[in-house]
Amino acid sequence: MSDTTGTGTGTDAGTAPATETTVSVRMYNVGFGDCFVVTVGRADQAWRMLVDCGVHSQGRAQVDGVSRTIGEVVKAVIADLTAVTPAGSPPRLDVLVATHHHQDHITGFAVADWEAVEVGEVIVPFVENPNDKDAQALRNSLVSTATKLNGIIEATAKRKEKNGSGFTDALSLANSFAINSMGNAAATDRLLHQNGLHFLEPTHDIFFAPDRDPAKNVIPTSIDGVSIHILGPSRDPKQLSLMNPPASAEWLQLDPDQGLEDDDTPALFPAIYVVPDDEHDELPTELTKARASLRLSQLATSDAALLGAAAVLERSVNNTSVYFVLDVAGTRLLFVGDSQEGAWEHVLDDAESRALVSNVAFYKIGHHGSHNATPKSFVESVLGDGAYAMLPWGLVKKWAETIPKAELLAALADHKTHVIRADAPVAETTQIEVGPGQLWSQVTFTVP
Repeated sequence: MSDTTGTGTGTDAGTAPATETTVSVRMYNVGFGDCFVVTVGRADQAWRMLVDCGVHSQGRAQVDGVSRTIGEVVKAVIADLTAVTPAGSPPRLDVLVATHHHQDHITGFAVADWEAVEVGEVIVPFVENPNDKDAQALRNSLVSTATKLNGIIEATAKRKEKNGSGFTDALSLANSFAINSMGNAAATDRLLHQNGLHFLEPTHDIFFAPDRDPAKNVIPTSIDGVSIHILGPSRDPKQLSLMNPPASAEWLQLDPDQGLEDDDTPALFPAIYVVPDDEHDELPTELTKARASLRLSQLATSDAALLGAAAVLERSVNNTSVYFVLDVAGTRLLFVGDSQEGAWEHVLDDAESRALVSNVAFYKIGHHGSHNATPKSFVESVLGDGAYAMLPWGLVKKWAETIPKAELLAALADHKTHVIRADAPVAETTQIEVGPGQLWSQVTFTVP
């Protein structure tokens, strides 16, 4: 992490004259989850952003056979921030982005240690806005559906246990999806400074992304020439409803772990969610009925149907991810959360947004390298050659053979992308540094 002078000293790879601008991305190895600290330095200025902090319940990083807890990672992040903070001042993050409410992206914010950290602004997707009636309808529908679905799954497992079987592979995976989609109430409370939880200060600025005013979706920073461009999620309900890409755009036509053809998967968003172009400014009133389309009462007799419903729910939350570009004087870094087809289509079909994500210096690989997160067209026609990409990944046994997608990694390799894996980082160039015990890996760019 860069020190406060922004000169690339301390733990940054290499050194740079004080007049140069550097930007580093540090990925913490939480396991199957995301946690990134971005530091921009110029002369005596430093600006820092945290993107997500969470881990999947079944995918914690393993250190000498022992699981690394998210609390340990939080302590490491705060210690690293403290080490580059002037004596007598609290550790500080200028911006904190929580891309979406899946547990593998936000559970870390439930840890009480954050009360020692000063946070300037929190960016969350618009569905978290408690004052947006339509957003709350969607948010509440997702969470309540996850909670109810998880209850049905557990009840089904208990019934099967009485018959000598219990959790099948399908039920275990469905349970994992449902729990992940339930979010984390304490983490959300801290992010929104509510119910007595907060960072160092009782309140902080909150930006619900994207704003309805396009001009407000370009967020300046304290360093000239450095800005955040919010490109997603889309507020268009037609695109939010696109939970899975067409077969021609997937790395595989079927996720083997799902066990269902897409056409057989219960739909979270019914046909009423697709609205005419001239009505896109408002979400349909029927949105509050979305969870009913899962037909939860009819699912308890089928493990495969429960898994299919949980998989659709998982995708729906992914597509609310904050999707943004950090532009550092022309050097662009792309963070997409777990965005899937609807979010990618929203960006790539818009000429201005497509230009921002073209030939980026850095790409945070979406959804841990899953088959349904990074479009082929992006890798083959937009990303460009020679970029650096970080893959936040930890072993979840059920996905050991499917995530990360081998075809995706091969396509990135074909375009000479430097892929840095959280679980096995290698300092293959002088721009990459690996921390002690592989706790973190970091890539640093000097901006021309």
